[in-house]
Amino acid sequence: MTEATVDAGSISGGKTTTDAGVGQRLKSIFGGAVGNLVEWYDWYAYSAFALYFAKAFFPAGDTTAQLLNTAAVFALGFIMRPIGGWLMGVYADRFGRRAALSLSVLLMCAGSLVIALTPGYATIGLWAPALLVFARLVQGISLGGEYGASATYLSEVATPGRRGFYSSFQYVTLIMGQLTALAVLLILQFVVLTPAQLEAWGWRIPFAIGALCAVAAFWIRRSMVESEQFESARDHTREHPTLLGHIRALARHPRAIATVVGLTMGGTVAFYTYTIYMQKFLVNTVGLTRDQSTLVSANSLFLFMVLQPVFGALSDRIGRRPLLIGFGVLGTLLTVPLLGTLSTTRDPLLAFGLIMAALLIVSGYTSINAVVKAELFPTEIRAIGVALPYAVTVSIFGGTAEYIALYFKSIGHEPWFYWYVSGCIACSLLVYLVMPDTRKTSLIDAETRQN
Repeated sequence: MTEATVDAGSISGGKTTTDAGVGQRLKSIFGGAVGNLVEWYDWYAYSAFALYFAKAFFPAGDTTAQLLNTAAVFALGFIMRPIGGWLMGVYADRFGRRAALSLSVLLMCAGSLVIALTPGYATIGLWAPALLVFARLVQGISLGGEYGASATYLSEVATPGRRGFYSSFQYVTLIMGQLTALAVLLILQFVVLTPAQLEAWGWRIPFAIGALCAVAAFWIRRSMVESEQFESARDHTREHPTLLGHIRALARHPRAIATVVGLTMGGTVAFYTYTIYMQKFLVNTVGLTRDQSTLVSANSLFLFMVLQPVFGALSDRIGRRPLLIGFGVLGTLLTVPLLGTLSTTRDPLLAFGLIMAALLIVSGYTSINAVVKAELFPTEIRAIGVALPYAVTVSIFGGTAEYIALYFKSIGHEPWFYWYVSGCIACSLLVYLVMPDTRKTSLIDAETRQN
């Protein structure tokens, strides 16, 4: 037994779904979901509080310039996601999904602590943005590994015939993480602190909360069971490939890789536009107050979260491909008019309705994208197959969406961004039209029948 194996075992604990009863299995699913929530809370806290801490980390300037700087750092965090997807994907495929999920949440904890404790630009100068960048790079590695391991784990432990429903809870907890960040913001805004206090030091509180919750999630994840598919594959694998060996094994599935890239491109741009960027868009373009923006974002995200298992269950009945095509067609045709109308309204209720219409469309992608990707790859490379091409695509398109939007606004051509989002969705639509329906061709189900 190698030292790496010992370390992995100490993190994962050695239990499997073969040994576990129904109660233990449900507890493991809950543990995976809670850990995912904490990871995404930590990630989204950066965006939710950017309006307040932008002045702390960067030199004085106009609001758009400071937000542009924070958006650039947000995009830099995405650069590390492919590296995290590669390293943590290999780790998950070799030592188990549970071990990778436990390690990823510890990395997220470290990044949140750095942000919470870093002094401002006025105190340490350029070290402040440098440490902010470092923290986001660490969190990028964490999140790059979290997505692949989480999507793989939830898809593998789900009941056959209900994989769409159960895997949709990845985005339920993802959105819940963002809602939790917004809830903390609302409490601090309306109950605990004055605006001046929140801008001066109160923005550090959510990052400290995130670090503590990440530690709790680590201990919860230690009790999760491993998936039977992973254990079966490990029992039949005598040699474990190296880091580069996993890449070579993944390269033998070019169609699946291209499918992941293509189906992710439009979905990730749309998702980050209507969730991450929308809070700033409502303040900086629509002209709502910060409080109004937070309330509109929180309510729309809550309903968006509720839609995920509904669409996931629907995919178990009619297939994955119809939902993806619906998102592609409606997203291509309606993105420009939706964003254009939203930019001219000053009514919070109308803004809420327009955002909900957009999120209803996006749900055709978000609810099932995890299970679709997991169903494309065999068990021995499933985690890296899901994580790496997804992370690369999200880094290029999702991580830069906010920056591109703010850049077009800064040069006086904000509507160009609406067309950019529509064009990305149209490219994904071409993939949806030619890809197989993975509900019918699922490699997870095929391997389960063989075992």
